[in-house]
Amino acid sequence: MQLHYSIQGQGEPLVILHGLFGTLENWGAQIKTLAEQFTVIAVDMRNHGRSPHDSEMTYPLMADDVIELLDHLGLDTVNLMGHSMGGKAAMQLVLNCPERVKRLIVVDIAPVEYEHHHVDVFKGLRAVDTKQLTSRGSADQQLQAYVPELSVRAFLLKNLYRNAEKRFAWRMNLDALEHQYQHISQAPTGTPFDQPTLFIKGANSNYLLPEHRDTILSLFPQATYKLIQGAGHWPHAEKPALFSKIVQTFLSA
Repeated sequence: MQLHYSIQGQGEPLVILHGLFGTLENWGAQIKTLAEQFTVIAVDMRNHGRSPHDSEMTYPLMADDVIELLDHLGLDTVNLMGHSMGGKAAMQLVLNCPERVKRLIVVDIAPVEYEHHHVDVFKGLRAVDTKQLTSRGSADQQLQAYVPELSVRAFLLKNLYRNAEKRFAWRMNLDALEHQYQHISQAPTGTPFDQPTLFIKGANSNYLLPEHRDTILSLFPQATYKLIQGAGHWPHAEKPALFSKIVQTFLSA
């Protein structure tokens, strides 16, 4: 699995893993800021963006994909940051291979199993008739019946592109993401990671909750916690300046 990635900046390596339905491009503003201090390696996870498609989508496989990339780049140790699904993949990586990561940042996700809460999103994506689609505006209209939030629709529709036949298509492997969702919902497992770890929560999000504290500390005994007021599940996009400052402070400690 040869993941697609971008590299910007110089300094200690910082690998960034995006969330479900995302791509490395979602981190554009953060990459630009953090690249002033770090060598930022942003990754398209399997079945997302410009990375290869595969029928399987588990956290051990996603972690192995990233390890393969680190080996390809000749990086023995990196700082690692992941958001949502990417946060779980990052946690799985350090639980499997703690020697490869110096510091870990987990953005708005806990190491627990979540209930299926993307049913309407999948229905909406399926409802978009890409074969007959003539514009992104039309796709937005078709998606609106299932996903009322404009910001979420805009995020999802970033996956639309025109293929070699000049027709609209999804960059993500929608079939695999839907069929493997039970694995995406699962919790990472393994030997505790006893290195500095930061969990960043958007105050308006319900992904990272007080009842997750004991599970977090059992796997990440050095975990600390930052709350970003006025942000939801995408604090890096909603409060970019504050988010960058938190990351820079943690990685420079």
